[in-house]
Amino acid sequence: MNMDRFEELMSAIAFAEAGEHGTAREMLGGKKVLLVLLGKETDERSSRYALNICKRIGAHLEILCMTKMEALKQFTVELGKEGIRYQVTKKGGCVKKEIIGITEERKDIQFVVIESSEVLDAQCSKEDRALSAAWERLKCPLVLVSKGEITSTA
Repeated sequence: MNMDRFEELMSAIAFAEAGEHGTAREMLGGKKVLLVLLGKETDERSSRYALNICKRIGAHLEILCMTKMEALKQFTVELGKEGIRYQVTKKGGCVKKEIIGITEERKDIQFVVIESSEVLDAQCSKEDRALSAAWERLKCPLVLVSKGEITSTA
């Protein structure tokens, strides 16, 4: 192990001991994909896409669950069988605001997978819908899985 890697590990340990677990994880590296689940039938397509891309690029999966957690049970079993590490975050409210918050906090997110652009303003107040400046600064590409088509906004 070289000295730079040793210093990175020690810094990550210090952050973890201080309760800054997200920062420690980021310092340890690894690619992550953020999957947004909304409790719709199209979540299955998005989930399948995210699972396959994680397998291909060797990424971990962050799941932003904007629906009932019971909907995840079968999917998490499949993730376990495939050997894909995952973490679930349960949130409610404005989808766009939650995505922005996570990607600003987590620099290790490679891209976001979501059903379609129409759902981004779901549960958003008028003020939250006007997040266009923050949305344009989204730190990673957004992959839209819609009607069997996959599009990307970079």
